[in-house]
Amino acid sequence: MEKEKNSQSKKTALIIIAVITALFLIGITLGVVYLAKSDAQIASQVRDIFIIILVFESFLIGAALIILIIQLALLSNLLQNEIRPILSSTKETIRTVKGTSQFITERAVRPIVSIGGMLAGGRKLFEIIGFLRKDNTKE
Repeated sequence: MEKEKNSQSKKTALIIIAVITALFLIGITLGVVYLAKSDAQIASQVRDIFIIILVFESFLIGAALIILIIQLALLSNLLQNEIRPILSSTKETIRTVKGTSQFITERAVRPIVSIGGMLAGGRKLFEIIGFLRKDNTKE
């Protein structure tokens, strides 16, 4: 129920944005047509205003690019000086854990498993010989 309301509100928001964008484009088109039919002095003044706005916009884009380059340099520095040592210490830790698990497997687990196997074989032998009864409660 909430998903339907959420998707419905998203659809409504998209429709509103599309209508506003269409009205904006229609307004710009009507403005250009009006300027084309109006006096040349008014058109040149509007042209000058748009040129000033475009220059200001290019300054903003240049500043944003400078900030982006600085952020990329900081990210590169972070990767080289902080992330790389963390990765190398993690690799070293993984190697240590692998060696420890191999040592434990060889020294503790393998002997315990073989002793358990021998005990199970001995028990089965005694059951076959008749010294022990079969335990039927397991089945």
